[in-house]
Amino acid sequence: MPILVAVPIFALFAGLACSRRAEEPASLRPISQPDLSRASESVKAQLQDAYASLTLTTEDRNATTPPRSDAYGRLGMLLMAAAFLDEAEACFLNAESLAPGELRWPYYLGHLYKAKGETDKSAAAFERALEATPDDPTTLVWLGDAYLDQGRPDAAIRVLERALARQPQSAAALFRLARVSLAKNESARAIGQLEQALALDRNAAPVIHYQLSVAYRQLGDLAQADRHVRQRGPGEVRPLDPLMQELESLLESAIVYEVRGARALDARDWPAAAANFRKGIALAPNEPSLHHKLGTALFLSGDARGAREEFEAALRLSPAFVKAHYSLGVLLGSSGHPDQAIEHLAAAVKQDPTYVDARLRLADMLRMNGRPAEAIAQYREAANLDARVIDAPLGTVMALVTLGRYAEARDRLRDGMQRYPDQPAFAHLLVRLLAAAPDDRVRDGRAAEALMHGLLAKEPRTGLLAEMMAMTMAELGQFGEAATWQRDAIADAERAGNSERARNLAQTLSLYERRRPCRTPWRADDLPI
Repeated sequence: MPILVAVPIFALFAGLACSRRAEEPASLRPISQPDLSRASESVKAQLQDAYASLTLTTEDRNATTPPRSDAYGRLGMLLMAAAFLDEAEACFLNAESLAPGELRWPYYLGHLYKAKGETDKSAAAFERALEATPDDPTTLVWLGDAYLDQGRPDAAIRVLERALARQPQSAAALFRLARVSLAKNESARAIGQLEQALALDRNAAPVIHYQLSVAYRQLGDLAQADRHVRQRGPGEVRPLDPLMQELESLLESAIVYEVRGARALDARDWPAAAANFRKGIALAPNEPSLHHKLGTALFLSGDARGAREEFEAALRLSPAFVKAHYSLGVLLGSSGHPDQAIEHLAAAVKQDPTYVDARLRLADMLRMNGRPAEAIAQYREAANLDARVIDAPLGTVMALVTLGRYAEARDRLRDGMQRYPDQPAFAHLLVRLLAAAPDDRVRDGRAAEALMHGLLAKEPRTGLLAEMMAMTMAELGQFGEAATWQRDAIADAERAGNSERARNLAQTLSLYERRRPCRTPWRADDLPI
């Protein structure tokens, strides 16, 4: 073995294609040489040992099928952990060909194809894995995930419900069922599923909160959408996955520490995430993505200064690193440095003109810092890139109102109701504008009342709707009814524990009690944009 270990790894890779035994399946694929120029010495050594073991096994005429399959699979696991996905794919396909009834190899292929964005292959691989263990809840969840990526919600429902039947406490299955419900505009069902998933897996709270904000926005409850969107974050709701944990723990490399750190981020374990990223930086100090991820972990743990240092380190190493510009812009914007925030967000957009989130954040910063006309231009570009993102047309309305262009804002809201009929946010804002715009030419209490009756007929009665009805009644001169509706809105805010909102609503109530209408359609912190 010492002699084999000393053989250059490129020679081992070159030799394997010629070492196939005569009785092996003809479909076995040669293993091509990966580019190891950026790999650490420890990774090179581990791959070399695994390749030497595979060479010995394939050349041993007495070796049976299981050892040969395992040797291919083991090398595939190491290659996948090191992010050499194409070479890993060939290894797993060989392992599966030699042992077609084994769960692990098609299972890893399912994850590999998912990472490559090859959704059809991912679903097919998880289907083969499921044949080996038909009731495995983890495989069922990942197969449901693959069906969702394919746009096959009905197929996803079937396997996810099987997973939930086997494992009723599976937050991962509930979360994906909620995605199906959202795709079908079944917002109330999605909220129930997401709330249950949140109770089961608090570590996945940020991404669940994001989906809850989407569900409440579908319902038109912007106050609840705002509450959840403020708690949103990246991540994934993963099932317990021993096989992937085994694969991800194989290598001692910067990549592995990066993966472990990302897992800790998903689990909201900021100290563990930071520790792993620091270990990765010790092995690869010039890798900007590790500095960026460390900055993210520090920011989430409350260390804004440390986060800024890491984001800036990432940009020193890679001045065009888009995500570092974006993250630094977000950090500076949240810490009272709007001009610098705008500078970095603009740099992110310049480097990647298709980065929709960066355009939206830049537009928001421009709008909130006295540059609404420039914000409108950025919202327009974001809408051109992705017409499904309703933050762009809604943000445009906010900017138009800031500019005092109430009639144009009204017309855009009417257009939004036509373009996005399943998004009540446009109707909600239009009611507010018709009932409380400072421009007499735009206000129309009767039109607001007609819209309100339609909303009350199809939406649950919330504090948000009560506030809007109060505005409408006040515009129509029915101040007693306005006060009654406003008190309902205040009570709803108090039940939700939102004391600041309750105070703001009470200030408006005092107007109605003095028989004065409201002339503020919304406050900046009332809305999630």
